Amino acid sequence: MTIRQVLRLVHAVVGVIAFVVIACFLTATIRAEISGNAPAIIAAKAWIVAKLPFLIVALVLTGATGAVLTGGKPRGLAARKLLRMKIAAPNGLLILIPAALFLEWKAQRAEFDAAFYAVQVLELVAGTLNLVLFALNIRDGLKMCGRFRRAA
Repeated sequence: MTIRQVLRLVHAVVGVIAFVVIACFLTATIRAEISGNAPAIIAAKAWIVAKLPFLIVALVLTGATGAVLTGGKPRGLAARKLLRMKIAAPNGLLILIPAALFLEWKAQRAEFDAAFYAVQVLELVAGTLNLVLFALNIRDGLKMCGRFRRAA
């Protein structure tokens, strides 16, 4: 196996891991909120914050391997993937991580007030956006490696 093949494999694996973790975060949040059970909400928020470092490592590895694979000048589908990540990365750093920390802080104090739910809605919207962007990138990655046919 060549270095490039290893990088492609690592990129694919950590990209899918990031996607799954984001989906799990959203699912945990929605399930806890639907239950209306304060201990479930508190547990979900604590679990998300505890797993954030794992997600961050997966995202950094995905970005780093993607940058190496494209050689710094992506074209075609790779350029589209990079454009999506230019939306997802600041969304994660500026909205999702602070929101997760704030919500966990509020949940630990059982402060389920208007501020909590306003940030909760923002987190759900921003998280869904990132999930969609990652799904599109996975699809385009599969197209790039020949798993899906490209549209004519």
